[in-house]
Amino acid sequence: MTPERPLAADANSPAVEVSKGASRRTYPSAADKPRPGGLYAAVDLGTNSCRMLIAEPRGSQFHVLDSFSKTVQLGAGLEASGRLSRASMGRTMQALRICQKKIESQGVTRMRLVATEACRRARNSKDFMRQIRREIGLEVEIIPAEEEARLAVISCAPLVTARTEQLLVVDIGGGSTELVWIDLSGVDPTDRARAIMGLHRGFQGQPVGGARVVDWISVPLGVATLKDQFADVEDDGARFALMSWFFEENLSSFSPYNAAQPREGFQIIGTSGTVTTVAASHLGLRRYDRTKVDGLEMTSDQIDTVIRDYLSLGPDGRRTDPRIGRDRHTLIMSGAAILQALMRIWPTDRLSVADRGLREGLLYAQMSADGVLEDGPKL
Repeated sequence: MTPERPLAADANSPAVEVSKGASRRTYPSAADKPRPGGLYAAVDLGTNSCRMLIAEPRGSQFHVLDSFSKTVQLGAGLEASGRLSRASMGRTMQALRICQKKIESQGVTRMRLVATEACRRARNSKDFMRQIRREIGLEVEIIPAEEEARLAVISCAPLVTARTEQLLVVDIGGGSTELVWIDLSGVDPTDRARAIMGLHRGFQGQPVGGARVVDWISVPLGVATLKDQFADVEDDGARFALMSWFFEENLSSFSPYNAAQPREGFQIIGTSGTVTTVAASHLGLRRYDRTKVDGLEMTSDQIDTVIRDYLSLGPDGRRTDPRIGRDRHTLIMSGAAILQALMRIWPTDRLSVADRGLREGLLYAQMSADGVLEDGPKL
């Protein structure tokens, strides 16, 4: 749904007012009645990146008209200070001003802007949200980990196969990693994607369509935070091994971790810049092509081959590798460590690659709630 880009790019909010000169323009929000043919925007302000999509409903899907992605490193220094730094907030403000200009120029009628782990943890995040509202006019809400996990799950619904009875969706972020285990054994195979999208209602109680969340967890380790934990380990290979085992240790409270699960009917869907970069490296893409990556199925051996290649390159080689990109090279090994741990412990040797995530989930949720998607669940 997103246009080709270089590999390196990686419930209802109030009305939003945007300053422009001496006048102020009020943007419609998720609480306003949608206009037929109106455009939707979704902004994901994460620990490492600020990302945006602008799209219009089209059938049961949506068509992306504009996109934006910028590495802002909002969580830089957060581990040590517990606060968002002045420099990281400045970078983020610059990125959000670009988002605001795109939203205004496209005439967006509905939008939702969310912040995740870095802002959940930082002591000064609420002050930062007020600064964004005051200086740019955008309303950014800090969402809980459960909602972040739900949105990642529904974005991946179109990739669920008809034979899938047990599903694990993994979203590797900058500051955290969300895992959701879903039992689909009681759902008609032709209705599993629809049932998963119905989970936007929540992970508790009786979800729509029979999809049942067995368990979910938000591990406070993503590509940036895990990297920071082992920044003092000089040896590249040793650092990678330690990161992988440390991440696995943090999964001990996730109930399916110790459960015996059959290989048949089990599917893992991975969504993140790490997963798509590994897939692009496997395909040998020197320029990123979403149509070749989204929905690709990779085996454990193929993933291990790419990771071994990354390790053999070393930090200098990864820095100049066009398959990885300038914005990803310092984070790819922490992400690969998470990915390797997941493939080591779950009962499958295949991973479905998803070039989709929080932004797509936000768009699906808004459009489904408005009833503008054909044959989609009304959330």
